[in-house]
Amino acid sequence: MKFFVMAFVFLFGIASGANDVKVIAFAQDDMANDFRKAQVFEARDEARRHKNLQFVYSDAKAKTSMLIYQIDEFIKQKVDLIIVGANDADAVVPVVTKAYKSGVKVIILDRGINSEQYTTFINSDNVMIGSIGAKYIAKKLHNKGLVLLFEGLLSADVTQLRSKGFLDEMAQYKDIKIIKRTGNYLRRDAIAEMQKLIKEGIEVDAIFAQSDSMISGARSAMRRFGKDPSSIVMVGCDYTSEAQEAILKGAQTASIKFPLGAKQAVEYALEIFAGKKLPKHIFISVKLVTQENAKVTKPIF
Repeated sequence: MKFFVMAFVFLFGIASGANDVKVIAFAQDDMANDFRKAQVFEARDEARRHKNLQFVYSDAKAKTSMLIYQIDEFIKQKVDLIIVGANDADAVVPVVTKAYKSGVKVIILDRGINSEQYTTFINSDNVMIGSIGAKYIAKKLHNKGLVLLFEGLLSADVTQLRSKGFLDEMAQYKDIKIIKRTGNYLRRDAIAEMQKLIKEGIEVDAIFAQSDSMISGARSAMRRFGKDPSSIVMVGCDYTSEAQEAILKGAQTASIKFPLGAKQAVEYALEIFAGKKLPKHIFISVKLVTQENAKVTKPIF
């Protein structure tokens, strides 16, 4: 809550005079998640490039009730636009609808919500991400083996869509078996779940993790038990600097680059402030990164 106090002071300062300044607030789910933290800082850095923008953010620390409260506070502070990093497709709908109907512009970033009461939704095709991962793993395994699907936050539409794409594609390969575990997009949770599997004597031929943080956790757990990560196919999502290094060293097989989207969110915010009507849904392209193209593909952070 310390930052939120800072946000109040900051906004009062703007309200006192700089009427031409637009305030963008980022209500983020959980900045303990590397990807979510990087999103906020990318938005902040892009906003700093524009003299007519001011930027504040909040961290709900993975608590839905806190996220709802923080969005509501931004509404009360009369910010001009809120970027929402949701953690539940349903729970935030009432407060997001309140923001939208009160005249606050709303950009839903990355994780969708079950409503269209917002200005625009920016994300990538998560079903495609799951499908790309499945096709690549099936090819590497010659259509046979045991695959661990490391899912993220189960209440997030990103998780559900990536799982759908992955499982629908894998259903074509009768000799590939799938087991699932939940890592909540967090390294520590993936470590705990991977350690359980290893202790149970379950050996997989491949892992598809819905974030590189989770694939990093799985890799860490394997090494702790004397297992070589390069001995199995390991595919993550996001394509972080850590993933790039691991791919180049052979400790990770691939990653599907999933842009942060926060820079684009600020760019689109400027278009909204200029009166331009944006599409309701904007897609950002994704890309499979392997050793073949890792050196020339820039990580998302």
